[in-house]
Amino acid sequence: MKNTVFALLLICLAFTAFKCDDDASFGLEEDKKELASLQKTIQDLADTSVCNENTECKFIPFGSKACGGPKSYLIYSTSIDVEKLEMLVEAYNQKEADFNKKYGIISDCSAVMPPTSLTCENNTCILVY
Repeated sequence: MKNTVFALLLICLAFTAFKCDDDASFGLEEDKKELASLQKTIQDLADTSVCNENTECKFIPFGSKACGGPKSYLIYSTSIDVEKLEMLVEAYNQKEADFNKKYGIISDCSAVMPPTSLTCENNTCILVY
């Protein structure tokens, strides 16, 4: 009887030691694909925007560097669903920050400066640095 209890205890310990972590259920490649898909959705939405004058052009910090701060700035015009775009970008930035932390991603830590102004040329918003 003692041997049976001992064997069951060892089996339980083995299962506990080798259990799957929920955070590890998604691998690196799956997480990259999820980020890429969300990035494409955001870029496609921003690309549908058109402008008629400079005041319609806006930008938003986009992406998350491992050291902090945005990777770039996304340009768009107010002709699209701005609230939806901002929500998607916020979700993307957080997911990328979590990804960087989860996988120990490093970056160059250089600060990406925001544009100095925006201009509307041929119905397209252009960043000016």
